[in-house]
Amino acid sequence: MTTTNTEKTISPDQQPPKMPGALPLLGHMLEFGKNPFDYMMRLRNTLGEIGEFRMFHQKMVLMTGPEANEAFFRAPDAQLDQSQAYKIMTPIFGKGVVFDAPPHKKDQQLKMLMPVLRDKPMRGYAQVIVQEVEEMIANWGDTGEIDLLEFMKELTIYTSSHCLLGDEFRYELNEEFAKIYHDLEKGVNPLAFVFPYLPLPVFRRRDKARARLQELVTGIIAKRAQKTEKSEDAFQLLIDATYDDGSSLSAHEITGMLIGTIFAGHHTTAGTAAWTLLELARRPENMAQVLDELDTHFGVDGEVTFQSLREIPVLESVIKEVLRLHPPLIFLIRKVMQDFHFKDYTVKAGKYVCASPRVSHRIAEVFPDPEKFDPDRYSDARQEDAKPYSWIAFGGGKHKCSGNAFAMLQLKAIFSILLRRYTFELINEKDSYQDDFTQMVVQPLSPCRVRYVKRKNINEQAAESIAQPDGQESRQADYGFTIQIDKELCQGHATCMTEAPELFQVDDAGNLTVLQEQPQLDLLFKAQQAEKYCPTKAIKIKLN
Repeated sequence: MTTTNTEKTISPDQQPPKMPGALPLLGHMLEFGKNPFDYMMRLRNTLGEIGEFRMFHQKMVLMTGPEANEAFFRAPDAQLDQSQAYKIMTPIFGKGVVFDAPPHKKDQQLKMLMPVLRDKPMRGYAQVIVQEVEEMIANWGDTGEIDLLEFMKELTIYTSSHCLLGDEFRYELNEEFAKIYHDLEKGVNPLAFVFPYLPLPVFRRRDKARARLQELVTGIIAKRAQKTEKSEDAFQLLIDATYDDGSSLSAHEITGMLIGTIFAGHHTTAGTAAWTLLELARRPENMAQVLDELDTHFGVDGEVTFQSLREIPVLESVIKEVLRLHPPLIFLIRKVMQDFHFKDYTVKAGKYVCASPRVSHRIAEVFPDPEKFDPDRYSDARQEDAKPYSWIAFGGGKHKCSGNAFAMLQLKAIFSILLRRYTFELINEKDSYQDDFTQMVVQPLSPCRVRYVKRKNINEQAAESIAQPDGQESRQADYGFTIQIDKELCQGHATCMTEAPELFQVDDAGNLTVLQEQPQLDLLFKAQQAEKYCPTKAIKIKLN
């Protein structure tokens, strides 16, 4: 329960309350390391929405709940620095790349990758993902058993590399790239947060894999230079990209950014995909609802497209509920560069502040009965995630994961095929499937065995076209509307421009312009579609 101070005045420089029980040298590291989520829940229940604990010598401040999350995500980089907190990734991405780059350079590097995540290329990814799923299950037969997490890891590395990196990584370097990626992935070890260059075997393998990948990247760059036809993947974008001063990226920088692209598109998605199937297998009633929606919408062989994947709200709500209960990143970190104020408290420069999606998603005042798996939370009637910064599975603010739209597209495309072909059953007791908190990116404990069974008698009746809600036309006739843009949240995906080109323009640099201050009423539906599908929720449509 959140603590309050109603009988005394707190100084503006009041430090956040401290968690008791710190050990000499270790601080709270032993308790935190055992189960970070349990420890952070205990901290919130003891101290409220803000509280301090210690990991070795480092002072950490945990902030949870919508108001605390908003303060955390909206703080400027000069005050809360993301880069300083993620030096753990420097040996993997490389020195001078992304989190290790100066702020102005990091921003340019991230913008170079945005075109592959914008609306137009995204429309071609659905077919690629479908192809990968069909190939993976082509030899399954009528029934069998798999390690679900390992299957999803393999599938999502294929889908991500095929969509984002290009054919060389998907086909020519398939096995070697998989091994390299595995060694890099294992290098994301909690020890690296404090001691990233310890002479441990896991870190040696990480560094060897990083060097080998750069060799491969250099070779592919040379081969592509000989071709007359250019690819349209992230790799080619980086080869062609230049900084503001006109200089090109080095092979070292391209390698690091490609690694970052795949980490964002694979690392978290594999665990979420596995948990989606596990939660549905635990709950036949939810599984039946999803299957009914997919069968009705697609039939047996209905085409899976960018647009058709938008029209399966039951599955989307299931995925959102999985991400509420099992967010892959259970805490996000920033270093305090300038004193940071939240309500009556001041967090001094030099400390670290953390937000925790997993803890914030279990606050009963925001999500009633928070331990219950309940996809109806996101229905139009309830909208429990409507309060800003309450549901933060993809982060929030200007640092919200730019790949969130790709992640949702990937997950929905996978299940639109997989669940129409097979049903899934748990092999072990349902409560034995738990999160593995020993990993930096939380996934189900391995092994994670399930049984698949080929489906029969799939409903082939296609869904009728989705009509506009009753009364929409009359509301358009009665009211005007205005468009509000939160430019801090906009990342330049250009989805709004695709939905309503009459109202929105996004230039090549990702800058958004609203074309009409007082739009005509017949554009209201298009404006609402742009609001609905904006990946970062930067658009608000207000009826006058």
